Amino acid sequence: MKVVTSSQMRQIDEKANAGGLSTATMMENAGRAVAEEIGRRIETKGQEILVLVGPGNNGGDGLVAARHLHDSGAKVNLYLWKRKITGDENFALTQKRGIPFLRARDDPDFTGLRHLLSKAQLIIDALLGTGVSRPITGTLKGLLDTVREGLKEKPTFLVALDLPTGLDCDTGAVDPATIPAHLTVTLAFPKRGLFLFPGAAYVGELVVADIGIPEPLAQEIKTHLATAEMVAQILPPRPLNAHKGTFGKALVVAGSVNYTGAAYLASAAATRVGTGLVTLALAESLHPILASKLLEVTFLLLPHDLGALVPDALPLLAESLPDYDALLLGPGLGKEDQTVDFVHRLLGLHAAGVRRHIGFMTGEEREELAPLELPPLVVDADGLNALAQAPKWWKSLPGPAILTPHPGEMARLLDSSVKEIEEDRVGTVVRAAQKWGQVVVLKGAHSLVAAPDGRLTISPFANPGLATAGTGDVLAGAIVGFLAQGLLPYQAAIAGVFLHGLAGEMARQEVGETGMVAGDLLPLLPQAIRSLK
Repeated sequence: MKVVTSSQMRQIDEKANAGGLSTATMMENAGRAVAEEIGRRIETKGQEILVLVGPGNNGGDGLVAARHLHDSGAKVNLYLWKRKITGDENFALTQKRGIPFLRARDDPDFTGLRHLLSKAQLIIDALLGTGVSRPITGTLKGLLDTVREGLKEKPTFLVALDLPTGLDCDTGAVDPATIPAHLTVTLAFPKRGLFLFPGAAYVGELVVADIGIPEPLAQEIKTHLATAEMVAQILPPRPLNAHKGTFGKALVVAGSVNYTGAAYLASAAATRVGTGLVTLALAESLHPILASKLLEVTFLLLPHDLGALVPDALPLLAESLPDYDALLLGPGLGKEDQTVDFVHRLLGLHAAGVRRHIGFMTGEEREELAPLELPPLVVDADGLNALAQAPKWWKSLPGPAILTPHPGEMARLLDSSVKEIEEDRVGTVVRAAQKWGQVVVLKGAHSLVAAPDGRLTISPFANPGLATAGTGDVLAGAIVGFLAQGLLPYQAAIAGVFLHGLAGEMARQEVGETGMVAGDLLPLLPQAIRSLK
């Protein structure tokens, strides 16, 4: 499903109109769709419904919805702000039905609006659509403030038509006057700002209504919303005559004395998404702890210094790398200097850093610094922190790779700040993927997956229950598991992000969003996959 900006939506509307789908037809389809979505949730007959109608197409959609709701038996009232009613066919159709209306200009102190709010059982916000571009002031601010006060006195279900008034559909910024909706029925395609905070918190349940625009009109748009249908199509097949080699082998390099849980969660998640064989490469001293917990995982025991991996581990690791289809590097490795050196040497970054001195090195030193041949790679957590310490690391990072930073890690990689990252999540992740030439997953509510060619996929999930230690390790394990099973990096990242989010929603239903822990996701990953199939 494509996700659009305001300018893209405008261009698509123009193309549709030029192709014979008139604005009037799209408006009729939009209003009817909103009425139908409301009808799916409540019995509209006899219900008092207040429609707040603004100028332009958004208000026109609201008038059509009002007409259809009236025809289904609802008691509809219209409250008009800056709506020119002369020559308005949709308004005329409401008047043929005798739907009462009140204009804001005739209600200077909003007494009439307060009366309508006091009896309304449902409110439709059809005031402003995608065209909001300046702060809300004057009469509209007073109108929205009055509605907000009314909702405090009498909580009422509020439906936003296309998007809540005052929400910037490109950036997710919200005007102070914006009122949160319980349901947003967005038209034709979801708008980017609906998935960016703070605006995403004002959307409520999101439904995308078909208004007849052909999908090919949006084919050039590179931003998608991940859906169950999309992910079901890219999941690796499970043939009846399979053996464990069919489903790939993943090597997880993770853990340190203080972060054994990260190694467990990442490895277990890789098994839970269907990987044929998962091996955990870790400091030898940690083996007794994790062997008692990970019964389905094999182990590669590596040299260490007090539980931290050191460069001396590289020869043993290098011997095993050719046996694996994918590599995860980073969860819980720690930030010790020798571990950072280990990561740099494994990824060939150390060699890049001293290449200018190669003429002064012995043959053995050159061989030691030669980059290893790595399988497709996922770099997470302390692997990313180690990257950030290498100058221009992206010029030497072997590919293909998937990087999975949270905003803090992304800020370190870009020498930026978390504030700057969060202010432009979409632009940041798209530019980073293009600059680094790798797939990048920017984690958080509505995680973003970006490819070097400009493609972007947005996760539909925002779950505060996932804001707890270890859920990122589960995500990294899921992604490397799909990578090992043969998915391309961008596909593996999308599948991992979506199923991780879906498992989180299942956990929220089972245990609630407070107190959910990362381990709750592990048994739900297979259930999430089954639900898609």
